[in-house]
Amino acid sequence: MLELSKKQFIIKGSDLEKSELIARPNISYFKDAWRRLKQNKVAILSLVILSAIILMCIVEPFLSKYGLNDQNYDALQLSPSLAHLFGTDKLGRDLFTRVWIGGRVSLVIGFAGTAIELLVGCIYGGICGYLGGRVDLIMMRAIEIISSVPYLLVVILLLLVLKPGVMTLIIALCITGWTGIARLIRGQVMQLKQSEYIMAAKALGASTPRILMKHLIPNTIGTIIVYMSMDIPAFIFDEAFLSFLGLGVQPPNTSWGVLVFEGQGSMAQHPHELLFPAAVICLTFLAFNLLGDGLRDALDPRLRQ
Repeated sequence: MLELSKKQFIIKGSDLEKSELIARPNISYFKDAWRRLKQNKVAILSLVILSAIILMCIVEPFLSKYGLNDQNYDALQLSPSLAHLFGTDKLGRDLFTRVWIGGRVSLVIGFAGTAIELLVGCIYGGICGYLGGRVDLIMMRAIEIISSVPYLLVVILLLLVLKPGVMTLIIALCITGWTGIARLIRGQVMQLKQSEYIMAAKALGASTPRILMKHLIPNTIGTIIVYMSMDIPAFIFDEAFLSFLGLGVQPPNTSWGVLVFEGQGSMAQHPHELLFPAAVICLTFLAFNLLGDGLRDALDPRLRQ
């Protein structure tokens, strides 16, 4: 038989010196999510808009020469101009300043309420999903009972006991609002608790609280971020709705909902009093939802390329 030797063969398309090089740099989960989020132009534009709105709510009241309740009876219900960019209301107060000061209250309610919901919901849902069995059955029945109570009824009952204001509004919205994230975290934990690293942690003697706080809940961070981006505008919208009904923020304080309530009475003659606060609410709500859609796509590992 004909004997073959190595000299008769030529290696094509391979460089032995570069064979061990990594073709693509190894990046973390969140760095890869940020890379994919930057490719979503709509989500980045929404992030820029939200950053601008938050920055205006923080900075503008310090730079404005008008105060929240500075009345000027010589400038009643003026149309937008260089002196008053959003015009003035029936008491001569500058609407541009009032919109951004009111935005502080609305955003505080949105962020604070969402933070409370996440804290309670993550812990409660994590315990349900991890322990399972009878504990899960009892705790989930409690969630169903709580979620069946309309938050508007809770607000009215709290107003009979507590003083109307921002804290009363946050408490009322959080009493029934945390059940959604609790259900979501429960489902995620029930999937993750069968993972190998959880079994390894149990074998090493890790306690249940440590497994929940160090392993299970951190691995649901993507779901939590997406839920947070959707929940903040929901809080802002609920605050605006309740303030419009007179059950939310009380004068002399203001919020976007209060401004809409005050502007709807003079919409026919002076539409700017309603349009500017309503436009800011709609823009904030839309930007949060578009950003949430972008975060959902960026944090989904199944879409990683």
